[in-house]
Amino acid sequence: MTEKFIPLSELKRFSPALSVPEVLKTPDGQLKDALSRPLHDLRISVTDRCNFRCVYCMPKEVFDKDYQYLPHKSLLSFEEITRIASIFVAHGVRKIRLTGGEPLLRKHLERLIEMLAKLRTIDGKPLDLTLTTNGSLLARKAQSLKDAGLTRVTVSLDALDDAIFKRMNDVDFSVNEVLEGIAAAEAAGLGPVKVNMVVKAGLNDHEIIPMTRYFKGKPHILRFIEYMDVGASNGWKLDEVIPSSQVVQRIQDAGMPLVALDANYTGETAARWRHADGSGELGFISSVTQTFCHDCSRARLSTEGKLYTCLFASHGHDLRALLRDKEQHSDLAIANVISQIWQQRTDRYSELRSQNTPGREQKKIEMSYIGG
Repeated sequence: MTEKFIPLSELKRFSPALSVPEVLKTPDGQLKDALSRPLHDLRISVTDRCNFRCVYCMPKEVFDKDYQYLPHKSLLSFEEITRIASIFVAHGVRKIRLTGGEPLLRKHLERLIEMLAKLRTIDGKPLDLTLTTNGSLLARKAQSLKDAGLTRVTVSLDALDDAIFKRMNDVDFSVNEVLEGIAAAEAAGLGPVKVNMVVKAGLNDHEIIPMTRYFKGKPHILRFIEYMDVGASNGWKLDEVIPSSQVVQRIQDAGMPLVALDANYTGETAARWRHADGSGELGFISSVTQTFCHDCSRARLSTEGKLYTCLFASHGHDLRALLRDKEQHSDLAIANVISQIWQQRTDRYSELRSQNTPGREQKKIEMSYIGG
């Protein structure tokens, strides 16, 4: 079946008009969508820019020197991000992940982290405040991020072989520089560091065993991610996906037996395993072959303030328009708009794809725009 897309620039512009309900209700932290899924996680993209050109996310043939990124005035300010985040926390959000693009390219990001770190969940606890990065700037920024209040980091690393990794990031960035960033994050107390490897058949799948052996015995959590059909840029094909079950089998066949673990919480994206000898934990994110739509509790806020209720969404809801409206909408008004959006949420793209239904034909936004 042929995928159907519309240009990213058009997706950025399109957003249905939002209206504030006439009757306003105070958030109670118990918000549920149309499929009874709660709202517990918020992923915030702080920039649409990245200094890598990974072939599965921002390939050079699309994101070239002439590509037009969002102007700074279009981005949410740190104050606007914090205000929106506080409203989501009132609805029950307990975890906030900063993403991009590459989030460490956003100037003075530590100031935003300091602001978000002051927020408390509905039961008075600190947020789980995390960040996903390609690791390129992590060695020099890890300590300042920790000092600002960041809890943990997740680092993308798709190969240990330098030639393969450079081919995948397409900007000649070396593996050692990422490993230095991981070490700096561990030393700063941003652990356990999660290391994400996107596995694409024929490109880096032969790196599964070297990656497993390298991180075995280390305090990090290596996670294998099935190559996903996000956006229009990566030319996704189903036969380039290696199911997580096969990755598990390859590791065990290589003499590293694994034991399955229970999930840490409902809605956790990665299936957890550990080495049978106790020398470390692995994760497997199987959004293609073992979907987790049924308990997905994640919302995404784009760089310019659009709310997306699914990673594979075709359009967002323009919260920035409410923030900057001359009517100066109250937090309560915006909270009720968010309630209305979430209560109508029926997204389950991955389930529809796996059932080979028309859900697979929908138009999708780029992952580099709303974060992974």
